[in-house]
Amino acid sequence: MTHADLLDRYAELIVRSGVNVTAGQELVMTAPVDAVPLVRRITEHAYKAGATLVTTFYGDDEATLARFAHADDKSFDTAPAWLFDGFANAFKAGAARLAIIGEDPSLLAGQDPDKVTRANRARSKAYRPALELIAGHAINWCVAAAATPAWARSVFPGKAPAEALDALWRAIYTCSRADTPDPVAAWVEHSRKLRQRTDFLNGKRYQALKYKGPGTDLTLGLVDGHVWKGGASTAKNGVTCNPNIPTEEVFTMPHKDRVDGILSSTKPLSYQGTFIEGIKVRFEAGRIVESHADKGADIFATMIATDEGAARLGEVALVPHSSPISASGIVFNNTLFDENAACHIAVGQSYSDTLANGGSLSKDALAAAGANASLIHVDWMIGSGALDIDGVLADGRTEPLMRKGEWAA
Repeated sequence: MTHADLLDRYAELIVRSGVNVTAGQELVMTAPVDAVPLVRRITEHAYKAGATLVTTFYGDDEATLARFAHADDKSFDTAPAWLFDGFANAFKAGAARLAIIGEDPSLLAGQDPDKVTRANRARSKAYRPALELIAGHAINWCVAAAATPAWARSVFPGKAPAEALDALWRAIYTCSRADTPDPVAAWVEHSRKLRQRTDFLNGKRYQALKYKGPGTDLTLGLVDGHVWKGGASTAKNGVTCNPNIPTEEVFTMPHKDRVDGILSSTKPLSYQGTFIEGIKVRFEAGRIVESHADKGADIFATMIATDEGAARLGEVALVPHSSPISASGIVFNNTLFDENAACHIAVGQSYSDTLANGGSLSKDALAAAGANASLIHVDWMIGSGALDIDGVLADGRTEPLMRKGEWAA
């Protein structure tokens, strides 16, 4: 099958199984400029699905670098609030959200860390109204990827540029099941299997999870009434979507005050154009009180200092070490893919729909239940073939949940 054929099938998969645009609905899309061919195919399929309007906003790595090279210092404390308010208004009016990612993962590695931090903080504050609607699953939304030359170079540095780009596209198609005979049917079956796992976990009602592995000895408490989710889910607007293409995780809400112990990352984190590697943290009463990173320590420290909730957990996710993305042997330098190769956690904002009736609770009620609130939501990977996880039952007994990175039950 040619690349053009696969690109079209991938675009259709994103529209039908990912964001699931419905008749009469607008679609708001963001994408890097290198993703234009994919965006055009997505736009075509969205209109075929009945979209009334598809509006795309493009990002350009070169323009981003121009800001760091030439903009006035004070500009790094500003962000286009008017744009993000527009996003929030579109979502409130019923628009669906699609983010196509593929930016250079190390774009800002050589830039002033203070400017990077300030720009990220300003953007996070401005984006908050839109983020809350996404985190609360008010709308159908999806994040998917497009291979770009800069991203491909980072994943396959030993290959010629054209070969690297082709290899990354092939990996994306495989991990997203776009190269199967019927991708949409494949995702229905995949979601069914993830739902079997979430049903099992929701039946257990674990109070906490205990992690043991190299550099990790952690007890992670779960909120009372937590809900495990994974694969397709139904938004408050009644539309069923897959928020991530690809996905291999099942996830739920940790209690923001009930995490204690030490934790080490197992894969690099690409965060806002910089790499953070070798993360090691210590939690006390839910909060990171000590942090270290072999690379990008300053960026990590400022990230978790964004606000009070940035140093607490908003998500915990379980992924078997044998997942297709892990089995590929590729480190994607991209959280969408790497988080689906390993168990992970996220600092920052909780997803209210991972708490029973969370979507109908006020901010104060969510906080009282143990949900975290923050301007950020950043996933990083802690899983490997050497990680063991136990589930803590209501009576305090523990039982094996994962052994050497694989499901034990």
